[in-house]
Amino acid sequence: MFVYKLQNFKPVYFVALGMLLLENLLIATTPNLPHHTEALRKTGLYLFYGHFLSITVYRTAILIDHLRKKQLVREVLMQTAWQRIIKENTNISLEIFHAYVTGILTHIILIAPWYIIITHVRFSLIFLPVTLAINIAIHVKWLRVLNEWFYRDHWLGHNSELDFIFLHGPHHDAIPSGLIAVAENGFLEGFLRHTIGYPSTFYNPVTAFMIYTVEIKKDIDVHHNIPGIFPRMAREMMEIAQHSTHHYGSLEPYGFAINLEHPSVSEDIRRSYRSTPDSLKYSIRLDQALTGFKWDNPTFRRILSLYDKYHNS
Repeated sequence: MFVYKLQNFKPVYFVALGMLLLENLLIATTPNLPHHTEALRKTGLYLFYGHFLSITVYRTAILIDHLRKKQLVREVLMQTAWQRIIKENTNISLEIFHAYVTGILTHIILIAPWYIIITHVRFSLIFLPVTLAINIAIHVKWLRVLNEWFYRDHWLGHNSELDFIFLHGPHHDAIPSGLIAVAENGFLEGFLRHTIGYPSTFYNPVTAFMIYTVEIKKDIDVHHNIPGIFPRMAREMMEIAQHSTHHYGSLEPYGFAINLEHPSVSEDIRRSYRSTPDSLKYSIRLDQALTGFKWDNPTFRRILSLYDKYHNS
């Protein structure tokens, strides 16, 4: 399992790590320059806790709406593959809290490597403009290979028993709600991925703050597959992404499963994805090529019918 993960490294990971090491080498060799490393460390910690608290407030707002509409949550899930778990006598409040705690714990463990970097590595105020520009350039490169990297790592998460039990599986133990979501990770999986996988951990704390906050918020929204509950996704967004199919009983798709070639895609959506690499905009192509995944499948049709039935509840 670990050999497989090491073979999945992308060169951009080593570029991000190398840039971090280079910055620390330059700081060490120019001690007389006003790097203000301690001030940046404090700023990084403020950003770290600000990120965690803002996402937790958002997740808690989702929790409150789930509890207010818990019977709707039960009703929707009993019409899906989750009916094997959710029964009339199931304590649905407990299931909702389980999803919430899953999300909180996964979030804490995922950003732990970022905390270690902030507290044990130095950043320079002098180099900040250049560092931010390089971090953004690295991340643009990362987004181009992200779906390929994620597909392979996610496939392993479902096809290695060790990986599924101890790393990825907890992500699927809770109900398919945005409450669980933190960049598609199980508890320990987030720590491992953001130590040997994602380059974001090694960015300057300012860049890392922006990327972590935006990406985790998006992941929460994408994983919110119970219609009629906050946050409500537009139907158009439901139609162009099939990760919901994966959480409602199908192994495939393993990738991000976005399809901007879908005929329902509006010009507004196309414009909003203008700067997104094709490998993400059409990420469903990888699943179609490797597994023969069919976009029009019964599970997805069922999800859309539930959306139409309950979205305005």
